[in-house]
Amino acid sequence: MDSLAVDLARFQFAFTVSFHIIFPAFSIGLASYLAVLEGMWLWTGKDVYIRLFKFWLKIFAVAFGMGVVSGIVLTYQFGTNWSVFSDKTGPVLGPVIGYEVLTAFFLEAGFLGIMLFGLNRVGKHLHFMATLIVAFGTALSAFWILSVNSWMQTPVGFSMNEAGQFIPEDWWEIIFNPSFPYRLVHMLLAAYLTTAFVIGAVGAYHLLKDYANRGAQIMFSMALWLILFVTPIQMFAGDLHGLNTLEHQPAKIAAMEGHFENQAPAPLILFGWPDMEKGETLYKIEVPYLSSIILTHTLDGEVPGLKSFPREDWPNATIVFISFRVMVGIGFLMLLVALWSVYERYRDNLYDAKGLQRAVLIMGPSGFVAVLAGWITTEVGRQPFTVYGLLRTADSVSPVDAPAVATSLAVFIIVYFAVFGVGVFYILRAMGQSPDVGEGPEEGIPTRTAGITPVQALQNQSGGENDGS
Repeated sequence: MDSLAVDLARFQFAFTVSFHIIFPAFSIGLASYLAVLEGMWLWTGKDVYIRLFKFWLKIFAVAFGMGVVSGIVLTYQFGTNWSVFSDKTGPVLGPVIGYEVLTAFFLEAGFLGIMLFGLNRVGKHLHFMATLIVAFGTALSAFWILSVNSWMQTPVGFSMNEAGQFIPEDWWEIIFNPSFPYRLVHMLLAAYLTTAFVIGAVGAYHLLKDYANRGAQIMFSMALWLILFVTPIQMFAGDLHGLNTLEHQPAKIAAMEGHFENQAPAPLILFGWPDMEKGETLYKIEVPYLSSIILTHTLDGEVPGLKSFPREDWPNATIVFISFRVMVGIGFLMLLVALWSVYERYRDNLYDAKGLQRAVLIMGPSGFVAVLAGWITTEVGRQPFTVYGLLRTADSVSPVDAPAVATSLAVFIIVYFAVFGVGVFYILRAMGQSPDVGEGPEEGIPTRTAGITPVQALQNQSGGENDGS
């Protein structure tokens, strides 16, 4: 097989999956947020929550639609560019992907119409149930897709027939393969953080324009609460995921750490440039012992190097090393924002903290960048295999020529930027509209007056009370 055709097929799938993943990462978290907003409306009776629900509902509908369309393209590529992979893994992966369609997608698609158009037709409580089902469906979809991808990382529960196909032997082992629980939790938390930063950024944008925008205040506050609690949990889940990866995919860990030689104790390379030709990391800045502490939880634990593995089995350490640090670096910035929000809450200055609001606004897309960096780390780190250790990427592609793949790739790039560019433009324009348009300030919520601090404004309200959001 022409190596150029293989590289083009890989790049085409990487391009389309990168476009696709940003939409589920957003819609998974946003569906849950919509359920929370509708639940708060039913519980408190405050109209501000249903206004926010309607504000985000149209954004969710567009993001969900783009996620579905971009996902269909991926399945076609299994036949056009990766037919050998489909043939060999189909007995295992085909049914699992089918379960995703029959359960999760049918739930989402079946109840999305009620969620979008049924509030005044089926009643409040039935509509709330539909919203919960859609939110559950998005998480269930992630369950099945992560199970498929995790099996490709840590394949178990199968046998091989004479044709070289993977034949299922134990479906429980296949679905709940060794890396699946860690990767599922890590991805769901990433989706919630991604959505929280988008919601927080939209709230910050409107607060910078109008301090008294109650809808913006609630969005900003709720997002920062979620960021505060989820970010540390995500870091803990990431640590567990790293330990699991060390056990099952040590070459990936070596590439992530930038280690070419086995080391005990192993330093953590903060920055550097892994040179695949020379087999060493150049210009490195190290912290002694820290890699051993993180990966083995001991001071002198051994961390593997890439030279422990055959040269032909090395992943591209340069890409994996950089993408992993992008993901981790964004995680620490998220934690910094979370701690900053605690400080401003303590000062009773959350809605007037312009610096924090600008920081959250800048960090709005950070979740998407972190998700993409994490997936690059995962997928490039699995190379040169599609099924780790068993089926090579070069042996998985269809018998197609490089010009054919290049032509379809060019078409994908043009169409994707045109179609999804319009969708993203609509979403950004919808986010720019105030959630409080046409509504006066809610009773009991102080409005900002020039020269008056937020605390003074609260004190000047007669009988007003904050709802604690």
